[in-house]
Amino acid sequence: MTKSVRVTFLGGLGDIGRNCAAIECGDEVLLLDCGVLFPNEDMPGVDFVLPDLEYLRDRADRIVACVCTHGHEDHIGGLPYALQWLSFPIYATPFTLGLIHRRLGEHGLLDRTELRPIGDYDRISIGSFDFEFIPVTHSIPSGLISVIRTPQGVILHSSDFKLDLNPVDGRCTDLARIGAIACAEGVRLLLCDSTNSDMPGSTRSESTIGPVLREVFAAHPNKRLVVAAFASHIHRIQQVADVAVAAGRKVATLGLSMKRNFGLARELGLLQIPDSAVIDISQAEQYSSGEVCVVATGSQGEVRSTLAMAAIGDNRWIEVGPDDVVLLSSSPIPGNEARVAKMINALVDRGAEVVHNGQLEVHTSGHGKQDELRTLHTVVNPEYFVPVHGELRHLVAHAELAEQMGMPRSQVVRAKDGDQVELSDEGLVHRGQVTSGDYYYVNGQTVESGFDLFADRAILGTQGVVSVVVVVSYEDKRLLTKPRFESRGWVGNELTQKLADVGADEVEAAVEKLLASGQTNGLARTVRRAAGQFVNQNTARRPMIVPVVIQV
Repeated sequence: MTKSVRVTFLGGLGDIGRNCAAIECGDEVLLLDCGVLFPNEDMPGVDFVLPDLEYLRDRADRIVACVCTHGHEDHIGGLPYALQWLSFPIYATPFTLGLIHRRLGEHGLLDRTELRPIGDYDRISIGSFDFEFIPVTHSIPSGLISVIRTPQGVILHSSDFKLDLNPVDGRCTDLARIGAIACAEGVRLLLCDSTNSDMPGSTRSESTIGPVLREVFAAHPNKRLVVAAFASHIHRIQQVADVAVAAGRKVATLGLSMKRNFGLARELGLLQIPDSAVIDISQAEQYSSGEVCVVATGSQGEVRSTLAMAAIGDNRWIEVGPDDVVLLSSSPIPGNEARVAKMINALVDRGAEVVHNGQLEVHTSGHGKQDELRTLHTVVNPEYFVPVHGELRHLVAHAELAEQMGMPRSQVVRAKDGDQVELSDEGLVHRGQVTSGDYYYVNGQTVESGFDLFADRAILGTQGVVSVVVVVSYEDKRLLTKPRFESRGWVGNELTQKLADVGADEVEAAVEKLLASGQTNGLARTVRRAAGQFVNQNTARRPMIVPVVIQV
């Protein structure tokens, strides 16, 4: 009987982020990506959300490697945290390894791993897994489709992909090689990107952005162009640079991640810009507005990003004003719309003209839509299929698309974070949830799970806190001083003073009633209830009530 192969999804099936899967055969575990999820408004104070790495702790000595399909944070950002607990080599392309090296260096973890470069069409053995890497087009250079030959046949992982027939770097998704493998060996299991599975048609080529950029530059020959894009989107940056150089402008970067990625891509030959056209941002003021193009981070309006700080006049390198055109070469990530709108208003208030994707088509996705998914499914012709990389609606839409194409429902498995599927001689079996799938939150230097913390932060952030201090004689069972109200963020200071005295009287009456019965147990509960009722009745607000009972 041939060894079975298990795939456990530790993230990425239910969210667009924290992508991570553990592929197991015998005593070996191989990780496919290890990314983070960026927090939403329901996670105040969180830096990142990690995959469910607890599953790997019990298997630490069995992990043979992590293969990273490309360099986006939702695929590599979890590595510094995983390597605090674990140790394994990392395989990726040179550009992706460059990004990983920087992250691990910042955390002092380079001694916990070995970075092993791979390239297009490389075929290598990692433990009992035989990998072949096929080029794929995405919104970052050097993405890879993974063809994983296992004892149970070929597993093909699409990575994030689109079928761009005219990519900026000429590196197309190699459907011919995929088709050859499918015909010669067959593909038992397809794991495929679902991000745009609910969108009809095909995604526009990245190369269509260049002509739009030229229009914007040509329309504003005497103004400084500030173009905001993702720092990893080297193909977009290349097109911006091409247009800028053709217009006789110097190119400067704004933002640490933009500067670093810009330099890494030039070093590896992935970004072609003449040295004479590149200046440091500190030199930008030496040129007239029409002679400069600034490529910046902050297209999502992140609070401390360079562009957001410039929008409020708090950036040390540039002062945005009437001589600027700010081009947001991206679309707001769902949840960021209000933040981006606020930044645009601030930029306009400073006199700048803002151009965004709602006006001109200055952005296109790096993920394939339904027609591209159909093409890949047709070429791969898998025996079994599991949709990955997407929110629940994307996973469901992708499963339905496969079924509409004629794939039997029994051969399409809808999994979620924490689920495991097993490929054996009998076929693909959905084992259900084998690990919690919990979120693990990075809060500064701590990692923790559970939503209780955010419920408290939400109350503190929206309703404030009221602390009531009560000093009681344990021996005499009587109040030694009048209860004292203290608050932050509840109501204004003037009103707090007026309410505090009345509130103290009500808490005092409730405490004395309890003490008169000869009890001291339940003092904190009594204080919380009396203060909470008073606060709610008099202000219709529900701040956090913190009773402080001092017994002497």
